[in-house]
Amino acid sequence: MAAPFSMIPGLESVVKEGSGEKRAQALRQITTLFVDGSGRFNAEHIRLFEDVFLMLINEIEGKALVELSRQLAPMSDSPVNVVRRLAKDDDIMIAGPMLAQSPRLVTADLVDIASTKSIDHLYAISGRLRIEEPVTDIIVRRGDLLVKRKLAGNAGARLSDSGFTALLRSAEHDSLLAEAVALRTDIPDHLFRELLTRATDVVRQRLLANAKPEIQAHIRSVLAKVSDEVARKPMRDFSDAQQQVRILAQAGELTEEQLANFARSREYDSTVAALSELTEVPIDVVERLMNGDRPDPILILCKAAGYSWPTVRNIIQARLGTRGKAVPTLEAAHSNFDKLSAATAQRVVRFWQLSPGSIPAAI
Repeated sequence: MAAPFSMIPGLESVVKEGSGEKRAQALRQITTLFVDGSGRFNAEHIRLFEDVFLMLINEIEGKALVELSRQLAPMSDSPVNVVRRLAKDDDIMIAGPMLAQSPRLVTADLVDIASTKSIDHLYAISGRLRIEEPVTDIIVRRGDLLVKRKLAGNAGARLSDSGFTALLRSAEHDSLLAEAVALRTDIPDHLFRELLTRATDVVRQRLLANAKPEIQAHIRSVLAKVSDEVARKPMRDFSDAQQQVRILAQAGELTEEQLANFARSREYDSTVAALSELTEVPIDVVERLMNGDRPDPILILCKAAGYSWPTVRNIIQARLGTRGKAVPTLEAAHSNFDKLSAATAQRVVRFWQLSPGSIPAAI
């Protein structure tokens, strides 16, 4: 152990007067000494290495620090203050290896970094072998979709109930995240049920294809219970609205404009009844489509009928207004409506007209 100690005076000279290349060379020499002797050092030795590393780190450029971080990150005896210094670096190339791998970082370190650093730092943390709830709560709150997908797919990440709930809210608009959350073995039963209830048929089929046999059975059981509950749920009484709509239809006054007026005025029952009459889709089917969490079925109905976007927008807003929920981005719905072909929409609507019993509960 004499080598690193005897090098300290020389290192001080290099730090004060040496070139960048000499400082980087000194760092590589110290790093090699530490890596080669790892597992044999006592606490005093590690403190001495720590002093040397910290002296050099403050004077070294990024490339050398990236290499240092990569070499020290997997080691269980890396000097803890060196690990923290590198993990908190704003440059993710330096911080990333430490955040993703270092066993020397404790929950308090990760909470601090996750609370203050960039999305890239959150992404790196999300891949750790084990992450505790105080950290994952912050990641779920601050992370973007890519971060949330990585976290949800990490079996070593512990999620609180509030963390799961927040991920489910994000998963409503992202099928990949929905799959990652649903395939977790630690998801609470009531949230698993909620996720499957809201999931599209495509997501459900991918879950069944990718899940282990025991999870597949659970998914099928939950979906069967949801379908039974929907079937038993009494339908809203639209009789008065249907009578009004039929009078308008017989007088030749049930038009797209009238439908738009109902929707603009937030006359939900009349909107549903008019949409059913105009599209020839059974009213119970239209109601279920209107009560879904996504506007896609409404886009299909209206595209098949040849309606304009302003009419569609009014119907979407009327639909959401009855549910007490915030209006989603209409721009996305408008874009999807424009991309949807009339021929495709008409094929789907014919299926709804002829086979209403097959409409999924969570479409």
